[in-house]
Amino acid sequence: MRFDTQAIHIGRSVDPLTGAVSIPLHTSTTFERGADGSFPSGYEYTRDSNPTRFAFEQAMAALEGGGEGIAFASGMAAIAAVLEAHPPRGRVVLPDDMYFGIRSLIRETDIGRRFEFVPIDMRNLERVRTVVQDKPTGLVWMETPSNPMIRVVDIAAICQIAHEAGALAVVDNTWATPALQRPLDLGADAVVHSATKYIGGHSDMMAGIVVVPAASPLERPLQMIQKHKGSVPAPFDCWLALRGLQTLPVRMRAHCNAALKVAEALSKSPQVEEVLYPGLAGDPGHALAARQMSAFGGMLSFVVKGGEPAAMAAAGRLKLVVRATSLGGTHSLIEHRASVEGPESMAPGGLLRVSVGLEDVQDIIEDLMQALAGSGN
Repeated sequence: MRFDTQAIHIGRSVDPLTGAVSIPLHTSTTFERGADGSFPSGYEYTRDSNPTRFAFEQAMAALEGGGEGIAFASGMAAIAAVLEAHPPRGRVVLPDDMYFGIRSLIRETDIGRRFEFVPIDMRNLERVRTVVQDKPTGLVWMETPSNPMIRVVDIAAICQIAHEAGALAVVDNTWATPALQRPLDLGADAVVHSATKYIGGHSDMMAGIVVVPAASPLERPLQMIQKHKGSVPAPFDCWLALRGLQTLPVRMRAHCNAALKVAEALSKSPQVEEVLYPGLAGDPGHALAARQMSAFGGMLSFVVKGGEPAAMAAAGRLKLVVRATSLGGTHSLIEHRASVEGPESMAPGGLLRVSVGLEDVQDIIEDLMQALAGSGN
């Protein structure tokens, strides 16, 4: 069964009782026991397992080529669970250009006190090797393409470095999705998603998920965190994620095609200093992305000449592209990352991050161009 077909069918057979083609939404929190005290349905309590959530977990495991999916209430809950579940060698090597929510998790919760975190530029493989081998390391965390600098790192090479040092390798695949990139096939030990983004695809649900290979040492620890700490997604959010998965392949093709055209247009604007998008032939990550991704994604960043004042002014003149956090939905969204992330941000003051939506691409381009043209640069 090919990817586009899997996205529609895995975990979602026709309902045998009603013939319904769309999977039912199971909101029940508890399930009937048999007369002998067993649970003939396989379900006991919805925190432990739920039919709609199980279907979502099955579908994501299949799309990532994994053995098990473990769903959580959000992408951050999934990230925190992986950090908690990794082996007791508590050192974590991760990218310096990482999702700022991880920085906040490290700085503001006990996660940061329990483990040593070492941020580095993961594009430099020798640097990765030196740091990972310097001290016993439990986990190597990758984010590719990265947020917000759109850096691409070599998944297969870093997985090999991690494994040679006895560490696990995990990839945040939120931006690429399994439609564009399959980290488990490249050697990763786990894949993490904020399903709130491209998986759901409509900016109307929240969930996270971790996919691991069969017989993974992370499987049971993650399932116990999910069960006993209770950070599970609501059945309706799982149902919405399953709905989103059905159109994921076609949506990602549209996002990618539009993002490339937007990037090309921005690269010709006299008001733009730099465009960060691996689909551009001159991007430092282009060759690597072409090798490990089937397309270049729907996310890009660009740096406006004139720094933060010019970038904020341009964003303020947009009429179609929405100034909002998040990504991966039908609407094109833009955000000034430095002001969101604060003083630790890797983003230059003039950087704007764009999630290219599903509007007509020419309308997106025209809105960006008119906003930039009024910047006075």
